[in-house]
Amino acid sequence: MNIVLISRTLEKLNKVAKEIEDDTGRSVKVIASDFTREDIYENIEDNLKGLDVGILVNNVGMLFSPIPHRFLDVENLDTAITNLINCNMKSLVMMSKIILPHMEKRKKGVILNLSSGTGCFPCPLYSTYSASKVFVDRFSRGLQAEYGYKGVIIQSVAPYGVSTPMTQNQKANMVNKTAEDFVNESLDRVLVGDHIHGCFAHEILALIIKTIPLWVLHSTITQEKVIDHVKNRLS
Repeated sequence: MNIVLISRTLEKLNKVAKEIEDDTGRSVKVIASDFTREDIYENIEDNLKGLDVGILVNNVGMLFSPIPHRFLDVENLDTAITNLINCNMKSLVMMSKIILPHMEKRKKGVILNLSSGTGCFPCPLYSTYSASKVFVDRFSRGLQAEYGYKGVIIQSVAPYGVSTPMTQNQKANMVNKTAEDFVNESLDRVLVGDHIHGCFAHEILALIIKTIPLWVLHSTITQEKVIDHVKNRLS
């Protein structure tokens, strides 16, 4: 199986592509696209013509900031809102629009959409990001109900902590997984259902969070502690 990588920075894409080709011997095609923009999808579709895409991973996403904050405290809020909606939500719908018809025709294919554990409950300090990930989850599970009988698997993956550049590469531990460890575990769960948290530790964490009353999670004291905790981890 060969690979297509789509992301914003061509230099980084080429570096990752070379690493994959050297490690696996697979062919890698790169498409430089900024998913905060709205005018990229015709070019993406043109570059994918003739390719038999069997697996689509919608992993692009962004936070306003890795530091928790209240909604109105975001700098350049109008631009930030548009960028987040385009990156976290529109990209998912448009990439599915491009790829899903071919999977439906072949009666097989897998689409993995990265949601977030923060989308599983109203999440203050990450309100817009959390809401965008609710969209990812509902869209994914709705599509699975529509196209699952045609042999297409569409799964919403909702992790909690994963050490990535978006989270400032926070130190990995039992709960905050490395990207490699998380991917290895989550791929073993592709056939589990239309919604997973991706790894055993995050499944347990999700169960624990469900037992906490929302008034506790939403209290001002809890919010201040969350801000302090994240700042300390990133310092």
